[in-house]
Amino acid sequence: MTEPSKKQQLYEAIRANPFISQQELANQLGLSRSAVAGYIAGLIRERKLLGRAYVLPDHRPVVCVGAANLDRKLRSTDAIALRTSNPASQSESFGGVARNIAENLARLGTTVALLTAIGADSSGAALLDHADSLGIDVRGALRLDGCCSGTYTAVLDRDGEMVVALADMALYDRMEPAFVDARQAQLAGAALVVADLNLPRDTVAALARQARRTDTPLVLVAVSEPKMARLPDDLSGVRLLILNAGELAARVQRPLPDDDDALAEAIREVRAQGAQDVIVTRGARGVLVTAGDGIVDLPALPVDVVDVTGAGDAFAAAVCWSLVQDDGTEDLVLACRRGLHLSALTLGVPETVHPGLGPDSLATEHPPLSQD
Repeated sequence: MTEPSKKQQLYEAIRANPFISQQELANQLGLSRSAVAGYIAGLIRERKLLGRAYVLPDHRPVVCVGAANLDRKLRSTDAIALRTSNPASQSESFGGVARNIAENLARLGTTVALLTAIGADSSGAALLDHADSLGIDVRGALRLDGCCSGTYTAVLDRDGEMVVALADMALYDRMEPAFVDARQAQLAGAALVVADLNLPRDTVAALARQARRTDTPLVLVAVSEPKMARLPDDLSGVRLLILNAGELAARVQRPLPDDDDALAEAIREVRAQGAQDVIVTRGARGVLVTAGDGIVDLPALPVDVVDVTGAGDAFAAAVCWSLVQDDGTEDLVLACRRGLHLSALTLGVPETVHPGLGPDSLATEHPPLSQD
């Protein structure tokens, strides 16, 4: 077989599995490992591969880092009365901020990888199988013996608004900086990295250092006011921070009135800590987003709320989707409009991730709001 055909076969094998090892390539193609290394070096020189992990220019994934849980929802059938039994309906689904964002992105047609932690239990196996069925790369997941996979239990009132949520997510504390170090190639080859604050503080800082070193855009998504303590002091390397008004108050360590001027001042403080841009979500009031030196206030879209779970993650996913599009404009205002649209769609269905999403769902600047 001629050299060009061998090289082409090797390239096609890498396209089929970008994380295939050199020894596996050698065995598959009947070559020596040194010959495989030589072909790969040639493909890198030709810019057909982008260095380590054989990252293909048209297949750079969004890498989502953080929680993947089994979500349980209990919805009261009447007004909730405290300290007594309440009749309710129950449902289970797959959740977790990073996982929800990954599923939204996969349904939107984006190449996605998920770096998470699971226990050695049926829930963890089901989580990974479901993600894999959506085309999400889960080969980098941390598998842990002796602990349960993460769970999140939300109690909703009869209108679908959250009353309280209980989260068992201690296993994500095992996603230490060494976990990031072991996946350097995958992270460096990403089009964008998005991480939630279920990760340990040192791991979030390690991701920021990785982003600075490799110039890979990093989006951080807050998950709760208590976990704002996991955000490092130095936000250099953070392309975008997405959080709500309560989480913003936790970051600046003072109460914030629901006032545009007060929120704008707090946003400027966070940008001064190193974050390039900030988005503050305000539920039914919409979002505030930095745009150059200013801040734009975008209203939420009207929607009949069925279930609030997952709406914020849908917003974050649409923003990330917009940032990795080929137009190169990185228009955050447009990204937020897309996020508000996808959030509204998600609010209108009982599922955590809208099951009807497809590659064309966010294709236009002002897509029609439809529940179909």
